[in-house]
Amino acid sequence: MSKLKQPLLKDEAFLADVKARQAQHESFHLWWMGQSGFLVQWKGRHLLIDPYLSDSLTRKYEHSDKPHVRMTEKVIDPERLDFIDVVTSSHNHTDHLDSQTLIPLIDANPGIRMIIPEANRVFVCDRISKPHDFPIGLNDGKTVEVAGFRITGIPAAHNELERDQNGNCTFMGYVIQMGPWTLYHSGDTQWHQAIPDALAPYKIDVAILPINGNKPQRRVPGNLNPAEAVSLGSEIGARIVIPCHYDMFAFNTEDPNEFVKAAKKANQGYKILKNGEHFTPSLSISE
Repeated sequence: MSKLKQPLLKDEAFLADVKARQAQHESFHLWWMGQSGFLVQWKGRHLLIDPYLSDSLTRKYEHSDKPHVRMTEKVIDPERLDFIDVVTSSHNHTDHLDSQTLIPLIDANPGIRMIIPEANRVFVCDRISKPHDFPIGLNDGKTVEVAGFRITGIPAAHNELERDQNGNCTFMGYVIQMGPWTLYHSGDTQWHQAIPDALAPYKIDVAILPINGNKPQRRVPGNLNPAEAVSLGSEIGARIVIPCHYDMFAFNTEDPNEFVKAAKKANQGYKILKNGEHFTPSLSISE
């Protein structure tokens, strides 16, 4: 087995970095937790987006014809994140809704709130063994304010824009507003015109977009590829795009250098993070 890539910060060093930022209120703070998972800190409050902090998929598919070989070591065990105010899931795939991450995380944070697509309520609660009134359900265009974060549902297409019998999106992204700042996390998605249409009212400072692409031979739903992520970032007017959904599983990854090439060609602001790395946007963001 090849040696795992190491996060820039992990365990005690990661926790120390998070704690050190708590008094810095001029902007929000962001850490990449691996795959599509991000920790957001705003004025000492913490939002955890789509965390996958276990080896559940590697174990599940170990003896199958679709092994999920981990590429990068975990940033931290979920039970050590005992300061989380809000956690999100954008859809029901395990790398975005992982019981082995969420159950210990929720146990460590008795007052935590959870944001999900309303369409997925029953599935989510069954997976994490919580009553059906535990999470806050959103649909596209719906907004909730919790723990200092204003969160709005945005449609996502993975691979299609799907709705349940009540018209609720089963795949979503989220716009997160904090004071003067606006962050967009797309969840897993391909291009769909409903996305830039929904984002038109927002001035997006940072957009987090997947870049692993859509290759049928992988036999899993796909996402934007690097060039498409840059195009979507430009279309929605994002000041900076942070790519994600790579360097987790060897069969379903992409070279971020391809994203960098496309971003430079399009003159799109961007930031490449390592797992466990911190980023704080400023009023004049540059690479």
